[in-house]
Amino acid sequence: MVLPRFEYISAKSLEEASNLLRELGNGAKIMNGGTDLLPPMNDGILKPTHLVDIKGIPGLDYIEYDETEGLKIGALTKLRDIEFSKIIKEKNPSIAAAAAYVASMQVRSKGTIAGNIVNASPSCDTAPILMAQNAKVLVHRHDGKKTEIPMDQFYVGFKKVALEQGDIVIGIVIPPLAANEKAAYIKHSVRRAMDLAIVGVAAWVKAEGKKCMDVRITLGAVAITPIRSKPAEDLLKGKELTDELLGQAGIAAMDSCKPISDVRASAEYRADMVRVFTKRVIQKALEG
Repeated sequence: MVLPRFEYISAKSLEEASNLLRELGNGAKIMNGGTDLLPPMNDGILKPTHLVDIKGIPGLDYIEYDETEGLKIGALTKLRDIEFSKIIKEKNPSIAAAAAYVASMQVRSKGTIAGNIVNASPSCDTAPILMAQNAKVLVHRHDGKKTEIPMDQFYVGFKKVALEQGDIVIGIVIPPLAANEKAAYIKHSVRRAMDLAIVGVAAWVKAEGKKCMDVRITLGAVAITPIRSKPAEDLLKGKELTDELLGQAGIAAMDSCKPISDVRASAEYRADMVRVFTKRVIQKALEG
């Protein structure tokens, strides 16, 4: 690996890291796990002048659960730790399952869920399930204040997130699942490991028996950002979740996305897979 020349700085606090990012400007990038940073640098796509490493900042590597606030994950928490966390598997197994979909074991051992969502790839594996569950991104703002950004407001364009220079993601909070609430994520790719999603579909469902009381359906890799399919959601709310209705929801989700054609799949194929996997992911969620 041959990287462009850059200056490496290890920050010891959020305040120091934020100030450095503001002082150094757009040429400065945060380094955490580095799995989404170093490859494009090696390819010459990204040429930062400075890397501000935040791994030395204490208090950002944690997995906690609160009965009121839900699941809390720190920005330095590795995807591998999320994948195997007993707390997450017990309280919200769909989050562990989504983390397990990301790349390879080696990448998950270095990469973080914060880095995965900040990279803002349309095919990001963790964004759809976080968005479906109304997760919030915790941010240390450049002015020193802390704020929360709902996942459905976090993506503002292709590879763009609602952060300013000096803002740093410090964690993620996922609301608790009630007894009648379930969630699931399905990734469709050529290979289980390493490949980006051709289509990713997540669902959160609140049901009483077979009746859908509320639902959120999110789609990845079929638009410039992860998106919700509200037409599919509106079709299901307040109705009995029959096989026929789920099929109709799949068609509504397919009609609400705008995929592109690339080397991995055509737009037509992606759209059809949205139809198929929307039905499947709701079924998977209901099965727990």
